[in-house]
Amino acid sequence: MNLYKKHSTKVIIGLLVIVLATVSCKKAIEKTKDVNESKTVYASDVIPFFQHWKLILGDGSNVGVPTNFENKEYFYTQTEGDNNWVVFKAPNGGNTHGTSNNTRTELAQLKKWYPKTADEKMTATLKVMNVSATGDETVAATHSVVVGQIHSADKHENEPLKIFYKIYPGHTKGSVFWHYEINTKGDDNSGRWDFSTAVWGHDFSVVGPSATEVPAEPKDGIALGEEFTYEVEVKDGIMNLTFKSDNHETKTFSKNLIESEYTTKAEIPQQTKELFFPIGQDGVERKNAYEGEGCFFKLGAYNQTNGKSPEVNRNWCSGAETFNGDVTKQYETGNYVEVWFKSGSLKISDNVVSNEGYFSKNDKVK
Repeated sequence: MNLYKKHSTKVIIGLLVIVLATVSCKKAIEKTKDVNESKTVYASDVIPFFQHWKLILGDGSNVGVPTNFENKEYFYTQTEGDNNWVVFKAPNGGNTHGTSNNTRTELAQLKKWYPKTADEKMTATLKVMNVSATGDETVAATHSVVVGQIHSADKHENEPLKIFYKIYPGHTKGSVFWHYEINTKGDDNSGRWDFSTAVWGHDFSVVGPSATEVPAEPKDGIALGEEFTYEVEVKDGIMNLTFKSDNHETKTFSKNLIESEYTTKAEIPQQTKELFFPIGQDGVERKNAYEGEGCFFKLGAYNQTNGKSPEVNRNWCSGAETFNGDVTKQYETGNYVEVWFKSGSLKISDNVVSNEGYFSKNDKVK
């Protein structure tokens, strides 16, 4: 009998040990799972190219190289299904970077390159999730965001490329278009202007008939939340652009960056004469355009809607709601831009040089 009891006791103790070990193991697994689930996924985990950029936030600050970095107001990641996205947000009103009137959460390339000797490429796949809910409908920049750029680091610091997305309230389809800004001849840059080319939908010049009326919806546009891809290549002075999106025609464009086609008033396009001449922006471009100027890529969400009165500039000042820079109220009322990037790449040649001069100059502007 005693032997039986001893044996039973050993069995019970053994079972208890197994149960306790199982429970302990399960808790350890659950703890590990919780740790893994709460681990921050950084933008640099999603798109492995952030070592090549500095990041400007929607509050005007330059946070430097954004590896293993997030900011819950302006720059973070979002999981949707099997995909992680990098989110860029910027309000209508707030502190800006450099001399711009507009806020941005945007990457700026650490290196600059010269168009004539360039062999550079930037690609991105993205979707725009929000543009400003308010703004004067006759102002061309209202309800738009720039999602990719080429920017000059020298002299006027003009922009040979800006890629826009724009959608009006009440529309289901928006427009994608790109701009070329002239590199104005001479020292006075006040006459600079953009020429806009439609990709899908309208170009920049299509605006509402009054401050409260929107134009007709584009037939072949891109919806909010609809993915598209752009590729920007600059080689031997020529800029080549490719735009792709499912269920849309692929579009390609080329532009010479080192030989201008706008050196006289007679060469200026009719679109420009109608859009920019009335506000005094009627300059001509230097003959060799952007040759000899250091240029660099930008990528992100550069809000083109702001709170300045349209009387200041009929093309660029929207008179939109900014709540005196209160970011929380702007986000609550839809007065911001939000762009999600799924992928991106950057090809950098051996001909690049430091772009630190651009940052040191513009980071100090208040």
